[in-house]
Amino acid sequence: MKYNFCGNSGLQLPEISLGLWHNFGDVDNFGMATSMIVHAFDSGVTHFDLANNYGPPPGSAETNFGKVLAKELKEHRDELIISSKAGHLMWDGPYGDGGSRKYIMASIDQSLKRTGLEYFDIFYSHRYDPQTPIEETMQALIDIVRQGKALYVGISKYPPEKQMRAYEILRSQNVPCLIYQDKYSMLVRNPEKEHMAINEKYGVGFIAFSPLAQGLLTNKYLHGIPETSRAHKSHGFLQEDEVTPDVIRKVSALNDLALQRGQTLAEMALAWLLHNEKVTSVIIGTSSLTQLKDNLKARENADFSDEELNIIERILA
Repeated sequence: MKYNFCGNSGLQLPEISLGLWHNFGDVDNFGMATSMIVHAFDSGVTHFDLANNYGPPPGSAETNFGKVLAKELKEHRDELIISSKAGHLMWDGPYGDGGSRKYIMASIDQSLKRTGLEYFDIFYSHRYDPQTPIEETMQALIDIVRQGKALYVGISKYPPEKQMRAYEILRSQNVPCLIYQDKYSMLVRNPEKEHMAINEKYGVGFIAFSPLAQGLLTNKYLHGIPETSRAHKSHGFLQEDEVTPDVIRKVSALNDLALQRGQTLAEMALAWLLHNEKVTSVIIGTSSLTQLKDNLKARENADFSDEELNIIERILA
């Protein structure tokens, strides 16, 4: 595993991190979840990415990770980077969502209890909340570090102007933002436009989630929408109307290039992200050991010729 320094900090993150957004809740197979976490660690994945609302039900991914940690990885706590977040709806009522100090402070206490941890290595504001002054949200993060509940802080999915404002506030209180997290893949390239340049200016790392575009950048959708796929379900983050003929055309062309490189489409899509020096780490989400092993193989060929990169740009144009 390759490890990259996160922005201007002394912290190194593995180039591939494991996310527990899906497949680690109470509705999922706990034995498989345990196997994936342990295999990831044995493969050099030292960073595990959580959030208070991951499940389902919300909170169960943290609880299950805590069980695996206590049983399988307890002696390795100082070899792990464990992150969590708060910002999206977690419980009913006016204090269970957003970016208020009330919600952020209650959330980290609940998350620490669920995981059985004394502190998180990284704690994020999971989203920008326009109803809460950004100064309030950032002060909560600052105080979390000063109280010893987290070593570093990060932000996720902030608009560029709010991203810069958050960095300025945190820096002014000597608790600089460690990392910025956002959706990034071959099919979703918004961070390239502004976020990465801002990170470079302020010395902040970048970590990508949904690197396979919720499964679009795999061979799953090459011949239509399978009944067992996420897009076939009425709920979730990938909807059937997003799997358009144009998207399938691009994915099919990318798959042809991946085969020429001796990779699966998923491996090439991850390798393309790893090739970008502005990306500190890529969060993968897997549902089986086979899928996890396939994703980890992306590291074996993350080099691209100029011709290959130009082909990719033409396909994605």
